[in-house]
Amino acid sequence: MEKDLKYYLSLPYTIEIFRDNDEENPGWVAKVVELPGCITQGDTFEELGEMIEDAMRGWVEIALADGISVPEPRARAEFSGKFVVRLPKSLHRELAETAERENVSLNAYVSAALAKAVGRSGVEGNPAASETSTPTLVNWPKLSDPARRI
Repeated sequence: MEKDLKYYLSLPYTIEIFRDNDEENPGWVAKVVELPGCITQGDTFEELGEMIEDAMRGWVEIALADGISVPEPRARAEFSGKFVVRLPKSLHRELAETAERENVSLNAYVSAALAKAVGRSGVEGNPAASETSTPTLVNWPKLSDPARRI
């Protein structure tokens, strides 16, 4: 199968949507996570669907014309939620002691700390998180996969 524009636009890319609270020009921003620099903004949430589709089309067209490899979306199944990390014994001890003081498991404490470090207010399914922030999936008629509204 030839990977052309139509092929890439049919893939379920991850789209993140943010509210832009700029006092002079408030609105909405949408970006395609897997396509670096593929971003757009609009005055209203409703217009973002068409705008992000146009941005994706332009990004892929230019990449194909220039012979640049177009990244494909990662399958959601690629992430098990588990990974191994090596850290100094002193940090391990400090994390364990802090988790114990907070009356949560080490796993729950580290999950919440990592979520905070990457800008999320909580971790889905994490009882230690004070605020759980679950992204909303938004369906736009012309896009193949729901967008993630953060």
